[in-house]
Amino acid sequence: MEWPNSKTSNADWRKDITNFDVKELIAKEMANRLKDGDVVGVGSGSTSLLTLRALAERARKNEWQFTAITTSLEMESFCVELRVRTSNLIQQRPDWSFDGADEIDGELNMIKGRGGAMLREKLVMASSPERYVVVDDSKRVERLGQKFPVPIEVMPEALNLVREQLSEFFDIQSMELRSAHAKDGPVITESGNVILDVKFAEVNPDLDLRLNSVPGAIGTGLFIGFNPTVVGA
Repeated sequence: MEWPNSKTSNADWRKDITNFDVKELIAKEMANRLKDGDVVGVGSGSTSLLTLRALAERARKNEWQFTAITTSLEMESFCVELRVRTSNLIQQRPDWSFDGADEIDGELNMIKGRGGAMLREKLVMASSPERYVVVDDSKRVERLGQKFPVPIEVMPEALNLVREQLSEFFDIQSMELRSAHAKDGPVITESGNVILDVKFAEVNPDLDLRLNSVPGAIGTGLFIGFNPTVVGA
């Protein structure tokens, strides 16, 4: 007996996706990459959801099977409804992966993490020999940090230490603990951590390495040097 799940069959979810028509076209283009038997790293966010739906539709029409390694519980839930089998990085390595981005610059460096899944997203992307990023023009920037702060995943017990270290050793303009909208208190990641959204005076390629040296900082939303293939408008 299967659990009921109506997340993607409910038409209302489309109203929450900006630039829906453009993102849907991009998703269909990405789906043409799929081959029977592929193991695919599935990113998070609205563009990734549309791409997952397009992949599932292509597989159904061709009577193919593929396996998804998801980057969030949300995407794993969508896979359940779309009848896409799932795996993890312990069992399998992706043949290729796709994800969205919050910002992407001319050097193909990115800021990700508005959905709070950047740690798993980075692990899946790093594990993939082929990496694709599906974006529309609204995500392209001249320099990282133009539109969004840099998310930093932090161990809860190290929150005050990380705040102190960031204030002392980095040139920051603002720093906020990300608050949840459907619960009291902060956003809790799927690894049980919290997120600091930090606006830096300058975001450069060395920043990710420096931030990862801060005790208690688990990872960042800076995706530097992955050199993905961009699929988009």
